[in-house]
Amino acid sequence: MTAAARPLAPATMVDDSDNRFRLHAPGRSLATDGVQARLPAGPTATLGARVAAFFAAPRPGPDLLVGALPFDPHHDDAIYQPLRSVPATGPQSTQSVRLIAASEQPAAADYAAAVARCVEGLRAAPDSDEALRKVVLARGLRMEADVAIDPHALAVRLGHDASVTTYVVPLPVAPGDAPAWLVGATPELLVSRRGRDIVSHPLAGSARRDGDSVRDRARTDALLASAKDLREHRFVVEAILDGLAPLCSRLQAPARPALLATETMWHLATRITGTLKDPDVSSAMLAGLLHPTPAVCGTPRMAALQAIRELEPFDRGFYAGAVGWTDASGDGDWYVSIRCARVQDNAMHLFAGAGIVADSVPALEVDETAGKFMALRNALGIDGARA
Repeated sequence: MTAAARPLAPATMVDDSDNRFRLHAPGRSLATDGVQARLPAGPTATLGARVAAFFAAPRPGPDLLVGALPFDPHHDDAIYQPLRSVPATGPQSTQSVRLIAASEQPAAADYAAAVARCVEGLRAAPDSDEALRKVVLARGLRMEADVAIDPHALAVRLGHDASVTTYVVPLPVAPGDAPAWLVGATPELLVSRRGRDIVSHPLAGSARRDGDSVRDRARTDALLASAKDLREHRFVVEAILDGLAPLCSRLQAPARPALLATETMWHLATRITGTLKDPDVSSAMLAGLLHPTPAVCGTPRMAALQAIRELEPFDRGFYAGAVGWTDASGDGDWYVSIRCARVQDNAMHLFAGAGIVADSVPALEVDETAGKFMALRNALGIDGARA
């Protein structure tokens, strides 16, 4: 693997530079500096209650919480009240990085073997609602650069794709360790709330973009007709609808998914909208209810989590979790933290996953994860060789 030294543009340095949260969605941006107070950490199922208790107590600082949920809903989250909100500003200077080492975790052949084992288990599962029907398996790509990687510069590069939401979220580190961030460009909205109106925009079922209009048309036609991808997508939509239905007086979703395009991928997408019965149901409560969806975990949830623990050789941490914000009124936006990397000093650990069902083909799942790596590889100027 080779890399060309290309300029990266860091954001303007400000106070509390290790604790700058940035979220840039199409038509909407949020930027904060510093930490006023931290939300007591806990599992995802308790998020709504912990957030409500936090805002119920008088305290200085903005009525705002920002941060990240981990993939595993039993692990602690990393959410805090910022010291202040700030205007979102652009880069002021440039930086060049050169890749000096890279390693796959696991290698493509080992990932394909894990997919094959997963497919074998799915095919052997009994035909019942409780049986395992889908597992999302991820792999990693660890890269080291010749200088410290600026997470905000990386996010600026990722933001050149106008279809995605870019984010930089400070992560917890051990005492004495260098600061770390989750940096990414996600196309997937877990849930958004404004008053009683809610939106979720799940993705599942993907294909690489080719760049050639004829070949891309063939790939999108195949994706829209793929029984495997449509089934994988249906699992996600049904899980979200089942979770939201008891809370909503109105809940709508189209009968068939649409196509959503990023610079490197095609996705099947369904926009779900609803109206809450109870105005006290917050965005934090909704995020805690829905995460992790079958789009990043599988179905049923607990069986898929166990399969992931057995088949993946690493802890996902905050990859395939959620990043976002909530305020004291309960409004907020939470995005699925995919197309991302954990950045610390000169190291960057990329992640990508693929949904595995009984008729998945291991080689095609390897190709899908390689395509998903491409957005971050492109942002660092790394060549497009197959991962």
